[in-house]
Amino acid sequence: MQAPLSGSTTILLTLLIKLGVIASLASIIVRFGRFKRALFVEQRSPGQKLEFALFLGVPFALCVLARVIAGYRGLDLSLEITVLGGLLGGAIVGLVVGLLVSLPAVLLGHEVLALLMAVIYALVAGLARWLCPDKESIWQFSPFIDLSLYRSIKLRFRQPALDWQVLFALMCVVLEMMRIDAGHMAGSRNLFYLSSPKFWIQVLIILTTVVAVGIPIKIWNSARIERKLEDQHRMLLEARMDALISQINPHFLFNTLNTISSLIRHDPDTARSVLLKLSRILRRRLKVQAHFVPLKEELEFIDDFVGIEVVRFGRDKLHFVKQVEPQAESVMIPSMILQPLVENAIRHGLAHKIEGGTITLRATRKRHRLKIDVSDDGVGIAEDKLKAIYASGIGISNVNERLRVLFGDQCSLQVESRMGAGTSVSVVIPELVVREYESPMEPARISD
Repeated sequence: MQAPLSGSTTILLTLLIKLGVIASLASIIVRFGRFKRALFVEQRSPGQKLEFALFLGVPFALCVLARVIAGYRGLDLSLEITVLGGLLGGAIVGLVVGLLVSLPAVLLGHEVLALLMAVIYALVAGLARWLCPDKESIWQFSPFIDLSLYRSIKLRFRQPALDWQVLFALMCVVLEMMRIDAGHMAGSRNLFYLSSPKFWIQVLIILTTVVAVGIPIKIWNSARIERKLEDQHRMLLEARMDALISQINPHFLFNTLNTISSLIRHDPDTARSVLLKLSRILRRRLKVQAHFVPLKEELEFIDDFVGIEVVRFGRDKLHFVKQVEPQAESVMIPSMILQPLVENAIRHGLAHKIEGGTITLRATRKRHRLKIDVSDDGVGIAEDKLKAIYASGIGISNVNERLRVLFGDQCSLQVESRMGAGTSVSVVIPELVVREYESPMEPARISD
């Protein structure tokens, strides 16, 4: 059994160790993805509650075990972690955590009151969580209680109301004082606690409990805020991507409908064929909402698009050649990234060439990079207009903007052209692997 400590230096050292241990373990635990998912959810399923309780209870139960066996007093954080379980997960989570951390003390240390006190800690903390109307207030709990007191006193003179930060701190104070009193009455053999005859040391023991509860909340809340910022950034990118894609769809639809309207009177059968191709394209766009698709799927879309344009220009004037490496077909690329390049080649490269021409699409995969070339043997682009092509028009500027948003400086888009010889657009992007648990906006990149 562990007797109450005496000696101011020893107790102060023990209190510092407690703060260091709980800060270290809180920082280690939050690195686990499963813990983060359980932590960031306010309404947890029974399985998530159990998983959350195990993440909290198991490492701190080992700390209590080390205290019972080796006598390392600064490792016992049973009160603090049980309160954290009740505050962040509710009474059930708190009870499971309390059971886990009290078992070594009860079974090996024969501290018969450890389990009863753990139940009290869990129920009180769970009740505080249940009574708190705004669960966000729990995440605002700070170990620097003096600032909360000052803010509370200053505010409540103007607007009387409950300050949950102060109430949470008082809860920790009351529970620690209850443990000390219970330990005095029952004896140190039946319950582990820290105590000192010196009043200022006793105050430090109680304040350390408050700080030890607040430190993990601050650490985990920082991770929580970072996750929220990442989610908001991803949603901003998705909104921006949707806006860029919406620039393409009306443009393509307008041109296709013009083609159908020009055919519908003198060649209704061909108009019907074009309309069927258009319906397949739109149906595919409605079904696939992901921002990334396999190159093979994007090529099927291009086949339908070019099929419509061949009807418009004539089979003898527009030819389409694909040279795609088999290993490149499975690489994920941004959806609707090829269509504006092919459309530009047709509209600006071949449409002004009387005899028509050929569009060649090449795709190669090398060193975790995918290179796509769309070239034509059309009229070409004047040198003075070539530099402005990245910022003007819907096609190239849209593709360039989407690539910049998605890949930053890890991608490239180059346009080369000679008057009378044609134009070539080259796109190089990093190879992507999309995992099920990741957002479609954020596939994993494979580095060299």
